[in-house]
Amino acid sequence: MRGPIDYSSASAFERRIRREQYVADQGGRCWHCTFALDTDPPEDFREQWPIAAELDRGVFPAGFLNYPVHLHHDHDSGQSIGAVHAYCNAILWVHHGE
Repeated sequence: MRGPIDYSSASAFERRIRREQYVADQGGRCWHCTFALDTDPPEDFREQWPIAAELDRGVFPAGFLNYPVHLHHDHDSGQSIGAVHAYCNAILWVHHGE
């Protein structure tokens, strides 16, 4: 399976497989911040986002930040975009709602 998938209709297994493929396709780097996915985004990058300190963890599903790498998707089309840090996905989620 290559290319975007419909996030809402994909099974957890299909999401995991596609996330792993994006990680490989992206050379192990976050689609959003471009830093390595096997580490957290650097502190100086996180400080660039003014909303970062204000993340209301209550808006996310339970356990949202428990997994270090997420399959990012467009909330309008439902199509997957790439693999991102959990933190970057939280930023993108909050930013989308603005």
